[in-house]
Amino acid sequence: MPCGAPGRGTRGRREASAVKTATLGPKERVRALTTMAERELDVLVVGAGVVGAGTALDAVTRGLATGLVEARDWASGTSSRSSKLIHGGLRYLEMLDFALVREALKERGLLLERLAPHLVKPVPFLYPLQHQGWERLYAGSGVALYDAMSVSSGHGRGLPVHRHLSRRQALRVAPCLKREALVGALQYYDAQMDDARYVATLVRTAASYGAQVASRARVIGFLREGERVVGARVQDVETGGEYEIRAKQIVNATGVWTDDTQALIGERGQFHVRASKGIHLVVPKDRIHSTTGLILRTEKSVLFVIPWGRHWIVGTTDTDWDLDKAHPAASSADIDYLLEHVNSVLAVPLTRDDVQGVYAGLRPLLAGESDATSKLSREHTVAHPVPGLVVVAGGKYTTYRVMAKDAVDEAVHGLDQRVAPCVTENVPLAGAEGYAALWNARARIAERTGIHVARVEHLLNRFGSLIDELIALIKADASLGEPLTGADDYLRAEVVYAASHEGARHLDDVLTRRTRISIETFDRGTRCARECAELMAPVLGWGPEQIDKEVAHYEKRVEAERESQRQPDDLTADAARLGAPDIVPL
Repeated sequence: MPCGAPGRGTRGRREASAVKTATLGPKERVRALTTMAERELDVLVVGAGVVGAGTALDAVTRGLATGLVEARDWASGTSSRSSKLIHGGLRYLEMLDFALVREALKERGLLLERLAPHLVKPVPFLYPLQHQGWERLYAGSGVALYDAMSVSSGHGRGLPVHRHLSRRQALRVAPCLKREALVGALQYYDAQMDDARYVATLVRTAASYGAQVASRARVIGFLREGERVVGARVQDVETGGEYEIRAKQIVNATGVWTDDTQALIGERGQFHVRASKGIHLVVPKDRIHSTTGLILRTEKSVLFVIPWGRHWIVGTTDTDWDLDKAHPAASSADIDYLLEHVNSVLAVPLTRDDVQGVYAGLRPLLAGESDATSKLSREHTVAHPVPGLVVVAGGKYTTYRVMAKDAVDEAVHGLDQRVAPCVTENVPLAGAEGYAALWNARARIAERTGIHVARVEHLLNRFGSLIDELIALIKADASLGEPLTGADDYLRAEVVYAASHEGARHLDDVLTRRTRISIETFDRGTRCARECAELMAPVLGWGPEQIDKEVAHYEKRVEAERESQRQPDDLTADAARLGAPDIVPL
């Protein structure tokens, strides 16, 4: 039976609504590591990016005893540094990769309509046309096909269809554009999400169904019996303790670290994963006067200007990267490249002074297809290089659920038991159930709680129906209903909740991933760093000395990133970024 086959949907939804959402606090983390070491798992997933987290959810909802370990924080690699788009990949139509686009559009519809409507939202894009006649026909045909494929997937009816605009109409919705930069435009819709928040929600959903999950737990070796991999040696990065976790099947879902993880068993595997760096700039909303996002062609790829709350995200680049994978650095040349290309169409150009935040991420691409990274495959591959070890790599954020299904299907071949088929097509993420009803009642929630309706909307779009857990914190301590100093988009309660419920272990986890303060403020979060550390301290058992260490570590990280962004090229930027230590000492 295929994933999400008819007949399972109702039961999947009923089961989901009966599940109590897991809490991922410090005690739960220790308990998870201990539990994983006490009895053999069916599946151990290594790496908690979107694919690893999705694989853990897929495995546990098939009834398998599942563990998930992550060397740093949830989504601390590629999955927190994307363009934050859920999209079908319009440019892959041009490459005639219809299967990839069709698959991605189906997943986009599922996420918007069923799996995570609280986290995934529609977003409009304007594509300026620069040539009369043929370009409108060519691009318009592509966008029409895109819409048709979305509707034919059975999950695309929630988005408006594309429309053709004259130059005057285009300038009305995007007055920021130079008049001479376009002769007309197309407007179409895709979707977006906060990628790191999405992954944290995936992890909590998997834990709610019984998966044992632990961050700051690094695989330092594999256990073998003859040729077979039978488990992993895992180091608790926080305490230095080691655990032997045995599992019938291990899934390597470590993205750009795939080759490094494979090297721990002396096997490179059947394919090679190459890293391509993409950087993004974050600028205030008032710097670009537009009611829609923009998509622009460059000589190498495409450039997006994406609405992001009170900001815009401008990206991305696409360059080969073979330096430090944990902290890819944006150089001055990268920033100049983006500014130059976006300014080619803006009536009022952006300057360096407009840039609030910069972040860099690495795409895991399957090597061997082409020398140009932008042409490397975004398809994913699953392999079983040695008995007991499955490897999944490549792919796109949007299709993580399909990658997870394929990885678990492959792992199931190595299990001596009957295993249920994939049901994740019908398993809403934590916070999705009841979201629409709560959204409709947001004015009443505001009246009942005394929280401003705009704040209620903010919380609903980050936590969905879990909003009651935040409200309970505020009810117990009214000061948690106040905004953070210098980052007033966020409430103090969100910082406490990140540490008590969402697995945040350090200040960096909160400022960079549970919130986006590190890229949404000109001070990069240094102004509210101490306040946040003091809010986290009671939950995590920190004394004054640890609070000081957390703040100092974060400030050094910000300074190292600023210094890297002043450097002329990748080598010097990487050296500058590595000037800050990676781990906060406890």
